[in-house]
Amino acid sequence: MLIIPVKEGENIDRALKRYKRKFNNTQAMRLLRDRKQFDKPSVVKRAQKLKASYVQKLKTQEELG
Repeated sequence: MLIIPVKEGENIDRALKRYKRKFNNTQAMRLLRDRKQFDKPSVVKRAQKLKASYVQKLKTQEELG
C-alpha cells in the first residue's frame, strides 16, 4: 500500500501528483498488463534474446564510432 503524507496546507493536486509518480515507480500497471495474457516461456525467452542482441549491437556501434 502506498502511503503519501500530506503536509498541512499542502495543495491536494500536488499530493495527487506525488501519488501518481510513486505509483508509476512501483510498476504495478506493468505487472497487471503482463498478467492479463499468458505468454509461453519460449516466446518470452525469444523476446529476451532479441532484446539482448539489439542492445549488444548498439553497444558495439557506440564503441566503434
